[in-house]
Amino acid sequence: MRVKISFMTKNTEEQKINPWLACLPTMVAAFMFVLDETIANVALPHMAGSFSVSREESMWILTFYLIASGIVIPMVGWFSKVLGRKNFFILSIIIFTVASGLCGIAKNLESMVLYRILQGIGGGGLLPVSQAILLENFKPQERGKAMAVFGLVIVIAPIIGPVLGGWITENWSWPFIYFINIPIGIIALFLARAFIYDPPYARKQQGVKTDGLGFFLLSIWLLTLQIVLDKGNNADWFNAAWICWLSGISAVAGIAFLISQIKNKESLVDLSVFKDKNFTIGTFVQVVMQAVLLASLAILPQFLQSLMGYDAYKSGLSMMPRGLGALMAMFLCASLSNLVDNRLLVMIGLGCIAGGSWMLGELNLQISTMNIGFPNFLFGIGLGLAMIPIITLSMATISNAQMTNASGLQNLLKNIGGAFGTSIVATLLSRGAQKHQFMLIEHLSDTVQTYSERVQAYASMFMSTVDPHTAHYMGQYNAYRLLMQQANLSAFIDAFRIFAIASIVIIPLILLLKNLKEEET
Repeated sequence: MRVKISFMTKNTEEQKINPWLACLPTMVAAFMFVLDETIANVALPHMAGSFSVSREESMWILTFYLIASGIVIPMVGWFSKVLGRKNFFILSIIIFTVASGLCGIAKNLESMVLYRILQGIGGGGLLPVSQAILLENFKPQERGKAMAVFGLVIVIAPIIGPVLGGWITENWSWPFIYFINIPIGIIALFLARAFIYDPPYARKQQGVKTDGLGFFLLSIWLLTLQIVLDKGNNADWFNAAWICWLSGISAVAGIAFLISQIKNKESLVDLSVFKDKNFTIGTFVQVVMQAVLLASLAILPQFLQSLMGYDAYKSGLSMMPRGLGALMAMFLCASLSNLVDNRLLVMIGLGCIAGGSWMLGELNLQISTMNIGFPNFLFGIGLGLAMIPIITLSMATISNAQMTNASGLQNLLKNIGGAFGTSIVATLLSRGAQKHQFMLIEHLSDTVQTYSERVQAYASMFMSTVDPHTAHYMGQYNAYRLLMQQANLSAFIDAFRIFAIASIVIIPLILLLKNLKEEET
């Protein structure tokens, strides 16, 4: 017993001596996980070709990764009690790294999906545990600087993911987007063993009961929800019977899971943290921001490739100004976190996101690179200024003992928010293009002078190679092609403006948060 007490004291003292050392393994592990959420997106066509499957089938490679990690994320508190948080963190790194290597050598779609599920299981615990460890190791007044450093990972990694994935795929081959995780995982493993120490409440506990019903309901809820969100738009949503069935099952399972967690004393997750106003409001704001972030990351490269003619690498590279803006904002947050009210930083950040989104909503098909770069840079500044302080504010009134559980729940809801964002924006684009096409098509009539003149001008271009009748039809086709371009452009514009409105609407909620300095006084 005497030895045990001495060991605990040593861990606590070492943790207090240099908490920045804990940043190293948490940042490396979180970077590895967050990067993998977006790095594979641009390589999907290459994977589909390697496995001889359609692009639609290859999407399961992304879907099951998100499902597996989503199930694990809210369970990090329970796993930390059963295994000890440090042991769980190390095990997660090992599973993720091994699974990454297996993904790189997968020979068919079935094995690839299986390995991605394993990778998601390993990666699900990395981000919430990293966030909890980082917040615990610093005093409340120092958390702003720590989270600013951590923000380099959670904001910049998903932005550089498509760029890095595109470059690796074009210059090497797609398996290397998974192989690069192996050295990163080994480094994270050694750093975690050396610098992470468990406080008493984060160590392995005896007699922890398994909430089997909660786990089953959670798995069914997230499995069906993710499939509906990923495939709903392609299946025309509730016009498809199987989408209706899965939506009903998801709703029932989700409600049953919440009820079971409220009534069960030995629940899988502790929902009592939602009684904390800062945590609840801060989490909601982060969910909206995550939806806007991932939705914008999904559609901007799509706009550049489908309407502007960019290739995958160039469209990914166009997102780099967003990363540079976020990087600059991190330094601002680190220097201003103790001087300026964090709520003010969040509101300025949301304003910058709204401004950048609205500027992207003013695009046309004759834009220059600067018209993409500056709004992205402003968007990145907003992300950096808003994301890090809101995480700090949302956790300001959470006790250290609840930090792991709260971080897991928060990251689960952010994942769901991101899934909703990408799903909603996909629907906005497809339905919006149809709406604008319907509105514009009435102008494609021979009774409209401008249309007739344009068709005649196009037809005259083809007169030297085809007969007049064929040239007229080719002129009509060119006019219709331009109409479709404008309809799609208008749908993209609508989506970007919705991002701006969503960012503005949540600004008043920031005023309801308690400031960290108020808590200290």
